[in-house]
Amino acid sequence: MRGGQPLRTAGVTALAPAVWGSTYLVATEWLPPDRPLLATTVRALPGGLILLALTRVLPTGRWWWRSLVLGTLNIGAFNVLLFVAAYRLPGGIAATLMAVQPMIVLLLAALLLGDRIRVAHVVACLLGAAGVAMLVLRGTAALDAAGVVAALAAATCMAAGITLTKRWGRPSRIGLLPFTGWQLVAGGLVALPVTLVLEGLPATLTGPNVIGFGYLISLGAVLSYALWFRGIERLPALAVSFLALGSPIVATLLGYLFLRQTLSLVQLVGVIAITVAVLLAQPRPPQPRWHPAAPPGPTSAVGAGVVPGPSAD
Repeated sequence: MRGGQPLRTAGVTALAPAVWGSTYLVATEWLPPDRPLLATTVRALPGGLILLALTRVLPTGRWWWRSLVLGTLNIGAFNVLLFVAAYRLPGGIAATLMAVQPMIVLLLAALLLGDRIRVAHVVACLLGAAGVAMLVLRGTAALDAAGVVAALAAATCMAAGITLTKRWGRPSRIGLLPFTGWQLVAGGLVALPVTLVLEGLPATLTGPNVIGFGYLISLGAVLSYALWFRGIERLPALAVSFLALGSPIVATLLGYLFLRQTLSLVQLVGVIAITVAVLLAQPRPPQPRWHPAAPPGPTSAVGAGVVPGPSAD
């Protein structure tokens, strides 16, 4: 990538985790209570079907099972666990617990992608973990065991999804929107039978419920996942994984602004630490190498503008 292109790509990709950070507020305030599976299914399946209807492109060959795997990791299982965590934990805690996923990506990328583990990457992981601790360790925060397990499992799903999406890439001549649609549909279909068996469908939906689901489908799924997969294509897997740390920052700030959650000086330091970790993990543009000027070579008489005289012979 040229010049500041990696940072611009990172900035666009970071919009996806920012939107996901806001879904914690949407889940607790606008969606039907205690229905994380319904929220997952409605978030993924309608948006994926809309994209498939618009693009009219289906997977072929091995991309049928690959789409199922990626859709399960990136969307289906991930979002089920995400919403379980969101319902059982304060939004900031649920989001920040998931911030361990860069550490998992660091190991998976080394094993599956052959990426080198650099000192800067380790420092970024430690700094990000410190920022997570500063955000999570609040006296007023009640940690629910099932919520913590769900958040950590969601982090593992995200890490595996990022790494495999990077390893497999996108099929040639397939656009970003159908590729996103495949995974949204796969993730939604994985969650649908579980939703029907364990939760069923709500008898009624309120106006806020409709608004919340509309937000999840449009911004929380179609737009955000398209930007996310675009970023995975163009950035190293570890750099993308650190961008997900923007989600807990957004969730914490929204919790402070709208849910009257506390925001201490220690938490603000944690936000700064996470931000530094994200920046530290991003790829740097290649620096031009300096080469000494080559010494001037011998100049021919013609090149010097001297007209050769008659031969001595």
